[in-house]
Amino acid sequence: MSPDSPTPSRLRTFRNAFLSGALLVAPLVVTIWAFKTIIDLVGGTFRPLYEHTLPEPLQRIPLLWDFLATLAVVLLVTGLGYLSRYVLGKYFLGVGERAIQRIPAIGVVYNSVKQIVTTFGTQNKNLFNKVVLVEFPRKGIWTIGFLTNKQQGEPQTVAGGETWTVFVPTTPNPTSGFLIMLPRQDIIELEMTVGDGMKMIISGGAVVPPWPSIQRATEIVR
Repeated sequence: MSPDSPTPSRLRTFRNAFLSGALLVAPLVVTIWAFKTIIDLVGGTFRPLYEHTLPEPLQRIPLLWDFLATLAVVLLVTGLGYLSRYVLGKYFLGVGERAIQRIPAIGVVYNSVKQIVTTFGTQNKNLFNKVVLVEFPRKGIWTIGFLTNKQQGEPQTVAGGETWTVFVPTTPNPTSGFLIMLPRQDIIELEMTVGDGMKMIISGGAVVPPWPSIQRATEIVR
């Protein structure tokens, strides 16, 4: 290639940058145009209805009419947004859910996923403190659980010693499980996050979270 070979590369870079900028500006331009059109329409439609009732000095202030028209459009758009979000949105969401729940097999899966999301959503993100390893349902069988509380209430006090509360979920639906109380020394705290522990349980053990090096794991076991 000749020394001019870098030129196409520069042109291509310029073209890509221009198209990227146009894609960013286009929605803004369309929004401003639509907003201005609506304001002109509102101002031109309603202004003749009440313009003659105002004092003559106010009739000669175009900026006042633009402000009133803009305010009316903002209130109208806000009202439509509220209506679509809180009324129509809930209505169509309910219709869609009922339609999905009537589909064989898919409805069961949808209800299970919805129950999981509701139980372990953002509202309950602090429900579990830590992922732990316990011997359950008998000695020699290790199970992943979630530490839910370290407070010493009546059951813990009656059991004696420092007793912690652990929730052991079932697989693959972690919304059900077992609430057990174990002595502190029988609970092994893991380093994995609550999210990784939940992934491992829901997948039935197919998803294994990342683990430190074998040397470090050996040191931890020792």
